[in-house]
Amino acid sequence: MSTQLAFDYHRPLSTRRRVCDLPAEERPLYRLSRHGTTGLSSAELLALLFGSNDGLHIAEELLAHYGSLHQLARASESQLTRTYGVGPAQAARLVATLELSRRLQEPPADERPQVTNPAAAARLLMPRMGYLEQEELWVVLLDTRNRVMKIAEIYRGSLNTSVVRIGELFRPAIDKAASAIIVAHNHPSSDPSPSPEDIQVTRQIVQAGKLLDIELLDHVIVTAYSYVSLKERGLGFD
Repeated sequence: MSTQLAFDYHRPLSTRRRVCDLPAEERPLYRLSRHGTTGLSSAELLALLFGSNDGLHIAEELLAHYGSLHQLARASESQLTRTYGVGPAQAARLVATLELSRRLQEPPADERPQVTNPAAAARLLMPRMGYLEQEELWVVLLDTRNRVMKIAEIYRGSLNTSVVRIGELFRPAIDKAASAIIVAHNHPSSDPSPSPEDIQVTRQIVQAGKLLDIELLDHVIVTAYSYVSLKERGLGFD
């Protein structure tokens, strides 16, 4: 391991300011009571999760190291505990909180969202798939009114025409008597640009759907920040 680390996991915090050393009106808990959650920075909100005098410094170091909350959300518990001052309990609390925030972006379980355009599909899938560390292929099953019946994970790993079995992809749709499907996969690289393999797989799915009388409405590639609709771009649907 290089000695020139961008982030020193073992640097003591004694030289940094502590929450107890701040004037009362600058402490995150006081500011929360006066200004509400929208008045606090991301570092201050994270500091409240840690609940220690070193919490603000730890939060600032985490954000500086990972660059953003979105990148921090990708970190595992073991990665977080490499940070000085973050133990297993604090790491678990942080991971659980970020997961709850993602789930809040999903539709309620008792509602069946209607997917009428690529943007609606992206809104449904980005909170679920955008932060995955490995590429996954999912299928959204739709009824005759384009309401979501089920979302099924089909494949994990880079898309490749030699390993993606089209029959397995349609099996959940046949079992549920779905009228149409939307295929989606994520790009952990944060670049949603479709590859030649993505386009080739889409062509195969379109052709198989015609034989099974199950329409492929779209193939959407999502990241945490953006998406691409192959249908909109006319890629694989020719």
